[in-house]
Amino acid sequence: MAELWIAVTLAAFGGGLALQRRLRTPAVQPPLVAIVALVVVLLVTGVPYDDYASSTHLLSALLGPGVVALAVPLHRERQTLLRHGRPLLLAAACGTASAVAVGWGAGSLLHLSPPWELAVTSRSATSPISIALADQLHGAPALSAVISILAGLVGAVAGPAWLDLIRVRAPVARGLAQGIASHGLGTARILQEGHRTGAAAAVGMGVGGLIVAVVLPLVWR
Repeated sequence: MAELWIAVTLAAFGGGLALQRRLRTPAVQPPLVAIVALVVVLLVTGVPYDDYASSTHLLSALLGPGVVALAVPLHRERQTLLRHGRPLLLAAACGTASAVAVGWGAGSLLHLSPPWELAVTSRSATSPISIALADQLHGAPALSAVISILAGLVGAVAGPAWLDLIRVRAPVARGLAQGIASHGLGTARILQEGHRTGAAAAVGMGVGGLIVAVVLPLVWR
């Protein structure tokens, strides 16, 4: 059964890639296509998500090496990153602080319940960090995972177009903004523009995740 669900998952993602190449639009992202397809399959077959997750744990385990692989563009562009090291770190810290503040403020203004407020506030971190924070701070891990993934999907779909609209052209600036706003999925999308852009996105994702993971538990009420 595990082999079957792994094959179905890979086929769904492969179908997303094929659809993206055919339509040639950023609105069609392979992860989004795969998620929708798998949800439909699980609903039609009546297979519980827990059974699916246990059958595809091997794919989940590959997420770790996938993140480590981001070190490749970092290494290739290390001279550029070191040259812009201080501005990069400062911009990443300010961008992450802004994202957290906006989420926190929106949660307070809308009178969201604590689990929802935590999920929205921690959305700029990768889903593993959001899940861990939700578990530690008595939130809803599943909700935090969904909000984090949605943030990544929205950034992957609309991020590059938005950066074009506001005329952000510099590869380092584009990558950093995308990495902070939409972490892993956004980084994978912006990496298509080049190693320098992808390296900056990896810095934004890493620094942003670290700040959220360290600071949020200290200030969360």
